[in-house]
Amino acid sequence: MSKIEKTLKEMLRAPQNVHFSDLSRVCGHYFGAPRNKGTSHHVYKTPWQGDPRVNIQKGKDGKAKAYQVKQVITAIEKLKEKG
Repeated sequence: MSKIEKTLKEMLRAPQNVHFSDLSRVCGHYFGAPRNKGTSHHVYKTPWQGDPRVNIQKGKDGKAKAYQVKQVITAIEKLKEKG
């Protein structure tokens, strides 16, 4: 099992306990490089219409925000359905 798959399982199990760097790595794997990375937000483009982005932000403790982890999981599931 790859590190990305392990991180994805951890994200599903405990979205409130995911490090931002791990979430960023998963997003990079599925969505490519972020559109903007210099700010506190990392924005990733998605291949469907509507709101075509995944937006993540580092929390105060270096972890990702749980609601954003859930949004990333939803986007990955949608991506897998399309592909």
